Amino acid sequence: MQLLQPEFISKSEHPKKRRGTYFIQTWGCQMNDEDSEQMGLYLRDLGFEPSRTMLDAHVVILNTCSVRKKPEDKAFSMLGELLLIKDTRPHMIIGVCGCMAQARAKEIRRRAPHVDFVLGTGDLGQLPGLVEEAAQKKRFQMRLDLPDRKGKVVEDVPQRHLGRAAKVKAFVPIQYGCDKFCTFCIVPTTRGRERSRPTEDILQEVRVLAEQGTKEITLLGQTVNSYGKNLLEGQVPFSKLLWKISQIDGIERIRFTSPYPRDFKADLIETIRDCPKVVESIHLPVQSGSDEVLRQMHRVYTVESYLEIVEELRSKVAGVTLTTDIIVGFPGETDEQFEETMALIERVRFDGAYMFAYSTRPGTEAGDRKDQISSKVKKERLNRLIERQNEITCELNESYVGREVEVLVEGASAKDPNKLQGFTRDYKMVHFNSGRECAGRLVNVRVTKAHRWGLSAELI
Repeated sequence: MQLLQPEFISKSEHPKKRRGTYFIQTWGCQMNDEDSEQMGLYLRDLGFEPSRTMLDAHVVILNTCSVRKKPEDKAFSMLGELLLIKDTRPHMIIGVCGCMAQARAKEIRRRAPHVDFVLGTGDLGQLPGLVEEAAQKKRFQMRLDLPDRKGKVVEDVPQRHLGRAAKVKAFVPIQYGCDKFCTFCIVPTTRGRERSRPTEDILQEVRVLAEQGTKEITLLGQTVNSYGKNLLEGQVPFSKLLWKISQIDGIERIRFTSPYPRDFKADLIETIRDCPKVVESIHLPVQSGSDEVLRQMHRVYTVESYLEIVEELRSKVAGVTLTTDIIVGFPGETDEQFEETMALIERVRFDGAYMFAYSTRPGTEAGDRKDQISSKVKKERLNRLIERQNEITCELNESYVGREVEVLVEGASAKDPNKLQGFTRDYKMVHFNSGRECAGRLVNVRVTKAHRWGLSAELI
């Protein structure tokens, strides 16, 4: 769960008269973070300014996630809190957006009648109109239409450079939706079919970010490396887009997430190897170490083909680090199949992993299966997996002690303001002492200590 707090725009910078404040609560993935930033820009264009708390905000937006049940439960819990607040402040406007809004709009309306509008993922540009309608106390509104495969929604991303404070790092969406239809996943239902943004729109956004001082960008997409299909300009391979972005002065690092194994081709690996600005850190979701489970998930690759990508990356890209996603307790998963996943992490030795117990999602093929795994078994398997992966992560981090690494400094550490923090190219978090102002700069440090979450170092 993350609170997104867009930067303040002074009245001199903004033509609209101030109308009040807004609060956006965000759950879920980086794409949701990016959507929240867009919604914040729309609200500021209406004359609202960000608030640090929902208690006194005039507009409250819950940007929700449906990948697992837990973030949905949190959203409904917060809606309960908002009911009490709205009883004392009836003019408060409450909107529910994101994947849960797309998938469970009728349930939201039934369980939380105090919500003013529900907006799905198809067109965030409708947010200003919904807020205006709610302010005029019109009836409850629901917008759930998803664009066609070649829909123009990808051209409707707001101009985020207008009044935007400079950032060292920034997300840039390049693709929306998904065509993979994994049996455990609700994304094609909540975000629609795969569609890409025009190349020039992406490049222009990155140029503006670079002019404002951004040094690192992360390209976002549900299956980011399948970017470039069905564009009016013709097909643009993802590797070609990376090269185009690398030519923009000021951008020092390019990351991307999350690629799909089946679409991880030789040209992409060669680009990671040959393009100096593309970092040596790859997040490559595997989900399971069992071919049979992968088949039932409709993942359309095998453990062997996944390992071939890993081996080619490690043979061609010096020092590459790998992270992944893993689900345990998929319906019907046997003890033997789980052990295959344990064997996979031993063989690959991922630098880190996002590990989850399977969460039943209504409307998915796997969610309708009768052979669900008990919560007890899922928890036992997940705990074993996490314990071993954490050991591997610590072992790999220990290998950095004594090494000199390059860090992009983001600013003061949240836990210790006397220290600075940043990430290496291969995505290791580093904390170090410095008497100099280094924020936004690339510096070299020597690693002095390693731990589960990253590295401690001294400035060289």
